[in-house]
Amino acid sequence: MAATVVLDNGAYSLKVGVASDQEPKFIPNCITRSKAERRKNFIGDQLEECKDLSGLYYVLPFQRGHLVNWDTQRQVWDYVLGEAVMALQSETHSLVVSEPVYNFRSIQDTMNEIFFEEYKFSSLLRLPAPSYSSFLYQQAHPSSLCCLVVDTGYSFTHIVPYYRGKIVEKGVKRIDVGGKLLTNYLKEIVSYRQLHVMDETYVMNQVKEDSCYVSQEFLRDMDTSRKKGSANTILREYVLPDFTNRRRGSLREPVGKSGHQQQQHNQQTDEQCLKLANERFSIPEILFHPSNIGIEQMGIPEAIAHSISLTPAPMHPHLYANIIVTGGNALFPGFETRVLSEVRKIAPDDYDVNVTVPEAPPSYAWLGGATLASASSKPGHLVPVTLAEYREHGHSLCYRRFNKMQVWTPSSTT
Repeated sequence: MAATVVLDNGAYSLKVGVASDQEPKFIPNCITRSKAERRKNFIGDQLEECKDLSGLYYVLPFQRGHLVNWDTQRQVWDYVLGEAVMALQSETHSLVVSEPVYNFRSIQDTMNEIFFEEYKFSSLLRLPAPSYSSFLYQQAHPSSLCCLVVDTGYSFTHIVPYYRGKIVEKGVKRIDVGGKLLTNYLKEIVSYRQLHVMDETYVMNQVKEDSCYVSQEFLRDMDTSRKKGSANTILREYVLPDFTNRRRGSLREPVGKSGHQQQQHNQQTDEQCLKLANERFSIPEILFHPSNIGIEQMGIPEAIAHSISLTPAPMHPHLYANIIVTGGNALFPGFETRVLSEVRKIAPDDYDVNVTVPEAPPSYAWLGGATLASASSKPGHLVPVTLAEYREHGHSLCYRRFNKMQVWTPSSTT
């Protein structure tokens, strides 16, 4: 039976499933090797079979947000499409796939070739991930002519304004800060202050996810983190995994012992702990102030305001009122509140400001792709390219339908 496969091809993880699924399956977009099992490669979620997750070596398809390692990506796709989803008979299936914003034409052409000529999908729809998010948001808010998608993912943060489902190209902005940079910076700080963890990307990514939050008052929290004893309400201990009894670490309140007693306690319980104070909020703060680590770019609130300022003036109130935030970094506690408060300070007083973080930000684009694939009637500019059309017209048709027709211009008939 023919079905539509939806593949949100992220740099950190693939979100994949058929359009009728309620939610996608998350699979790491990488091949990993372990120090304990050096001769074995773990593709995607095969990593769950690895006994020792310390010191993992990653082979990534994406570098700086672009797909450059095709051998690795093909192995992950072969595994995902052939095993993780179903025993796929591609000839009878359609594919909805995401790509980065402003993807290179050469990468787009190679994706067309692989999906049509090698996997032989019957049809293909390939759009930037924020376009699927925009479609899902506007399905839920049909009266909204515009929306602004903030996609803060693994490699970059993109701000993309939309008018009636099309990208307003002049307003697209990119911040060179994503989840990968935050994890790497956390590794550097902890390695300098406490314990060498530069080779522990997997573990430190968990530390970031479990312990970090977005501060609403950065200077106040910084003062609190310097205090001693019970006055320091920010200090936490992170119990590191030992991969025997614990595969994932855990965050806890400080046990309240002196340094010597704490060391004895850890030895008795066979625990290795990190003490986390200002690291908990200074890492996500980079999303709001990249200049803190020498990246001379705007933070997310300023980039939102700048993006909107570059669009036609009649769109401005609609864009401020319909800001949707997706991607893994939106999971930080306090993220939505901070973005809303700072954008509100910048926006004109007579404009309403509304920031929406969906219940599952990392899978929102996938849900948009699934909704689009399942829609009974699609707008003409969202029609996929069929295998027969590709064989007749080649890459030029894909470029027109997936690139040029997705960009709004003042003369667009919408």
